Amino acid sequence: MTPGRERGLTALLCAAGAGLALLAAGRTWAVVRAEDAITPLTQSLTGGDLGGAAGALGWAGLAGLAALFATRGRARAAVGALLALFGAGIAYASAAAVQRPNVLSAAGDKSALMSLGTDPAMDVNLWWMVSVTGGVLLAAAGLATAVRGRRWPGMSARYERAAPRGAAADAGKETGQEPGQQDPSAMWKSLDRGEDPTARTDGRP
Repeated sequence: MTPGRERGLTALLCAAGAGLALLAAGRTWAVVRAEDAITPLTQSLTGGDLGGAAGALGWAGLAGLAALFATRGRARAAVGALLALFGAGIAYASAAAVQRPNVLSAAGDKSALMSLGTDPAMDVNLWWMVSVTGGVLLAAAGLATAVRGRRWPGMSARYERAAPRGAAADAGKETGQEPGQQDPSAMWKSLDRGEDPTARTDGRP
């Protein structure tokens, strides 16, 4: 596999991991029911309600994806290490968010009546596992970047080589001269001598 293709696959892995974390953050992770409260009550809690750390780290992972293309060498390896930390943080925060004490605390924060239930029932679905999966993918992408990212090409390498020649060609088109013939000081000297610096001496109009 070429370094460029390896970089592209790692970027896709990073985007998939961050995207799963952000997708899951807005979904319902747990439902709490207080059947024996003064007024029976049911609370649905999203990943954001249960702390929101996984979603915030997902946004950080997307920012790291942009930095993966914009950096090179050691800087790119450092970005990879950060992405791995973000992924590990998403996995840990997602697992911690659905622990019973945290879920009941979040439900009580949303409604004071919920805390009056003597023994609320709690149901947890699998959206938190989707977030954990996203964290694992992001961590894997970060580790791959940290280990192999120095070998990958930079996004703008070919443009940096082509830019000087392109700029010279554009300048030649504006003045009607070939690249390399532009000399502002010679033009001013011609004006001092009373000559027309725009007149051609090769017989062409």
